[in-house]
Amino acid sequence: MLNSAAGSRLANLWDDQKASGMSEAELLLYRSNLLGSDKRITNYGGGNTSAKAMEKDPLTGDQVEVLWVKGSGGDVGTIKMDGFATLYMDKLRALKGLYRGVEFEDEMVACLPHCTFNLNPRAASIDTPLHAYVPKSHVDHMHPDAIIAIAAASDSKAITQEIFGADIGWLPWKRPGYELGLWLEKFCLENPDARGVVLESHGLFTWADDARTCYETTLEIINKAIAWFEEKTAGKDAFGGSKHRALAPSDRRGVAARLMPAIRGMVSGKQHMVGHFDDSDAVLEFVCANDMEALAALGTSCPDHFLRTKIRPLVVDFDPATPDIEATLAGLGQAAEAYRDDYAAYYDRCKHDDSPALRDPNAVVYLVPGVGMITFAKDKATARISGEFYTNAINVMRGASSVSTYRGLPEQEAFDIEYWLLEEAKLQRMPKPKRLAGKIALVTGGAGGIGSATAERFLREGACVVLADIDADALGAAADNLTSRYSRDVVRTVTMDVTSEDAVADSFARTALEFGGVDILVSNAGIASSAPIEDTTLDLWNRNMSILSTGYFLVSREAFKVMKTQGVGGSIVFIGSKNGLAASPGASAYCTAKASELHLARCLALEGAPEGIRVNVVNPDAVLRGSKIWSGDWLKERAEAYGKDTSELEEHYRQRSLLKLSVLPEDIAEATYFFASEFSAKSTGNIINVDAGNVQAFTR
Repeated sequence: MLNSAAGSRLANLWDDQKASGMSEAELLLYRSNLLGSDKRITNYGGGNTSAKAMEKDPLTGDQVEVLWVKGSGGDVGTIKMDGFATLYMDKLRALKGLYRGVEFEDEMVACLPHCTFNLNPRAASIDTPLHAYVPKSHVDHMHPDAIIAIAAASDSKAITQEIFGADIGWLPWKRPGYELGLWLEKFCLENPDARGVVLESHGLFTWADDARTCYETTLEIINKAIAWFEEKTAGKDAFGGSKHRALAPSDRRGVAARLMPAIRGMVSGKQHMVGHFDDSDAVLEFVCANDMEALAALGTSCPDHFLRTKIRPLVVDFDPATPDIEATLAGLGQAAEAYRDDYAAYYDRCKHDDSPALRDPNAVVYLVPGVGMITFAKDKATARISGEFYTNAINVMRGASSVSTYRGLPEQEAFDIEYWLLEEAKLQRMPKPKRLAGKIALVTGGAGGIGSATAERFLREGACVVLADIDADALGAAADNLTSRYSRDVVRTVTMDVTSEDAVADSFARTALEFGGVDILVSNAGIASSAPIEDTTLDLWNRNMSILSTGYFLVSREAFKVMKTQGVGGSIVFIGSKNGLAASPGASAYCTAKASELHLARCLALEGAPEGIRVNVVNPDAVLRGSKIWSGDWLKERAEAYGKDTSELEEHYRQRSLLKLSVLPEDIAEATYFFASEFSAKSTGNIINVDAGNVQAFTR
């Protein structure tokens, strides 16, 4: 980030002790991870690194020069050794004889696999020639905000010369590819003392003969740019000063929570989208600024930025001085439609005869004055990263507009990157989405055995999951378990009492703020009690009704509100019980409350059908393992009701079943997944018994 705060300089993290004894390839990995650990140097997936090293040829046994370079689609911050492509340098040099000129440079990509060293399956990226033809052993290509701010200025060449002199050169905009690789080689040969080059509207290349010097050169150049901007912008108001005042944090999040389900419904036509909200200081400064709308309309500059964010954002009509969220919501549809029309016109203006078909014309980035930035993408990680990239673009605009005139990439150049046939080929190679990709699920009772097993089943299929539970400690443990095996992006928690209207409403608002809305509600929170009718107190009766009946009503009512706002349907699954269909001795309060759940589900299935909201029930029986309700008095009470010892109860239930099998949380999760997924797209108002067979609970 471009700022004047203390500590804004990049720290040299190189550790000679760690680096000691590493091979050239291992030093490349070490250097890459250090560079990628700081978003001021490059964003996720942005930039690339390389090293040329002598390796033993597996065919001849001779020492040959090999290029190690970040493979296609990798991230330098998290890359491992298998993330690098390896290519024979003599073959890469021989490609020059095949090159037919800039009109045919894309065909050179097909030649790269023929240069592969040691049968490495990692695909080489389009940037490979940019590294291969720089006559230095180690090369860094980074996208630091401070450098792109120079590269995006109207007089970027003059600024580059003012800051760096002959130490760092400058090259005009050129789309990454084979021709740019030759440009870099020519520059290096003509400027043997230069240590790098600024690429207009793109980023920074630096090089050296060893890994440490290359790393330190990259940091030195970025820090020099940061220092120059701090000196030039001291005392200046960024973006033309403030136009709006940011709302208080709770109010910002409240507005975002209202907007996100509505936007999500508008952009989820082809596939369900997931949202991300950012109200960081950098974002708030921009969305509250006088020049925000004018700068946003110019579009982003660096190719990495607009590939993630589209060429420009949608500015939401909202006045934080006189907030009227209802008016904003009423106008959102027209604004979204205007954006789609504008994007389609951009496509028509710029398309070529062989351009790929028009892609999703919806905005990725939504700027809300006084509130923050909302981004939507196919999954949470992509939505978050898109927001990070636009924050980088904000930093670039801040720097360039403070010292010069900011320039976005020309429209045709932007289109030619976005609809590049090579980029399209990369998209076509993407794996098929999982069955719940883009879906958002809220699971009550999420810390228990059934809740956490259901959450895991959904996560396995690509969903984002919010675990809701009243037990904060158990909730934290369940979330840690799932996060460690999936990711922080896709798991959230809310501490929720399902009997509290305010708590339920707040939990759904937080879900909307985290992911954009909700598609799946699994109402699973529960208790269990056992007592003869004469010993059933009013408090016990009311407690069962409050949690198992009223609680199911409250979460369903809130889910209906969000799902109707989105307008893309939804699935609600009640975790009922065999006891909702079949009476049990000494459990009248529990059985009656569970029967209430079943009839509520039937009523909701009727109401939800016109909106595409399906409501179904999974009825478990005797799920002892991992279930929280069996760790308390219920186990002892049910054992006493059947005249058994607690250690005998699981076997009693198993033998009582028709199939003589135990029912596990994973069994309930599988049935719940069926109802949550498109496998049951034509089912509503139904019940699945998962009880290993209980004739008393047969539905017909």
